[in-house]
Amino acid sequence: MGIVKKQAISNTIVTYIGFALGAINVMFLYTNFLTDEYFGLVQVIFSSASVIMPIMAFGVPNTLVKFYSSFSKKKEQEGFLTLMLFLPLVLIIPIGVLSYVANDLIADFLSKKNELVRNYVWYIFFMALAITYFEIFFAWGKIHMKSTFGNFLKEVFCRLGATIFLGLLYFKCITVDTFLLLLVGVNILRMVVMKIYAFRLRMPAINFTIPQNMKEIVSYSGLIILGGSTAMLLLDVDKIMINQYIKIENVAYYTVAGFMASVIAVPSRAMHQITYPLTAELLNSKNFGELDKLYKKSSLTLFSIAGLLFLLLILNLEDIYYFLPESYAAGFIIVLWLGMIKVYDALLGNNNSILYNSNYYKTVLFLGVFLAILIILFNLWLIPKYGLIGAAIASFIAFFIYNTIKLFFVKKKFNMNPLSKKTFLIFSILIGLGAFFYFIPFPFHPILAILVKSVLLVFIYLGILYKFNVSEDITELINQFLKKIYPSK
Repeated sequence: MGIVKKQAISNTIVTYIGFALGAINVMFLYTNFLTDEYFGLVQVIFSSASVIMPIMAFGVPNTLVKFYSSFSKKKEQEGFLTLMLFLPLVLIIPIGVLSYVANDLIADFLSKKNELVRNYVWYIFFMALAITYFEIFFAWGKIHMKSTFGNFLKEVFCRLGATIFLGLLYFKCITVDTFLLLLVGVNILRMVVMKIYAFRLRMPAINFTIPQNMKEIVSYSGLIILGGSTAMLLLDVDKIMINQYIKIENVAYYTVAGFMASVIAVPSRAMHQITYPLTAELLNSKNFGELDKLYKKSSLTLFSIAGLLFLLLILNLEDIYYFLPESYAAGFIIVLWLGMIKVYDALLGNNNSILYNSNYYKTVLFLGVFLAILIILFNLWLIPKYGLIGAAIASFIAFFIYNTIKLFFVKKKFNMNPLSKKTFLIFSILIGLGAFFYFIPFPFHPILAILVKSVLLVFIYLGILYKFNVSEDITELINQFLKKIYPSK
């Protein structure tokens, strides 16, 4: 087995372990072992740090991976690596100084609605700093074809730490303040461990020789700052803005609902690892016929799976919330709105891969900025009026506009459309099954109700897709499964 394939499998397993740990933490431990207010505070700290991190990183993690292989001489590599280590300080130092000088102003801004945040502003800076250099050292490992350990640190290490700290908090071995310090501390520890691992792969030799393509490197890094900042803003700005307008415990309710909706996107993330290089290859060879087929096929497969996960989530949501504190029950409508975003994302198939691997990648970055502005404006309008539901609706409207623009952009530039008659057939099947199961009572214990409903829904849904051969990928998977059960004699 090749090193790339072996690490891809290892990384997939590690990612799912991390997701499972995240589910345990977010769905059960945080909600039961921490008050709603402090759970909300944790999310505000993490979200704010995530938004600042791409700016502090100066695009270095991506730049390191992109340009390292272009330097063949050892001296050139040393000069480039030295630049990558020190370039982030160009922004980290001013941000740190500004945070110190304007600490009271920043604290006043972040705590104008929730005074609890005031005493934890510095946690945001140190969390962002730790994440920044962790990502840089992680990229250092990637360029040496060693990503599994870094992926473990990224996906599992801090979540496992949080699980342990929540247990200590539950048994009153530590206070809430100590818990929050430990959360920041485990991120700093992760950064240090990643640094040691990265430097064992290649110890840097400080060399301040400026690379010949310095202008290109800094220009690319600037674009990555734009793209990375936009991406993180899209993920976390709603939580930050909720803190600005309504009580901080609502951030906790929104986080749990958002995590549940994110389950719908897991298959898309896995498939994009495969379709991304395929799309790049087809674009480079100008094989637009095969690219069109891949576009339609990926859209159909991902929409089929995302639609099923959406139904499973929505139809079982009442039973799922049975296991959460009553205060979290208001998240039902939020899951609905955020879940529809994930389904629409899946419907686009490899749309992002087409845009990012084409000559229009800069357009996508600016479209992302447009989306970020839209979300902020809609949040400013809807959160004060409708609270958490307003934040969810704001995200839905903004992403609906963004995805629709991308859909028409690819249609105009490449004359490709992912939609087909089978797309509308799947949509009709989902609507029909959703309505059917919604009106059927399952008067069992929630666990049994979830199990019975889910098995029936999956069996009927996949049976229909198989009968009409709606998706070639799904039909092939079912055939492979049937062959294992009923091997030919």
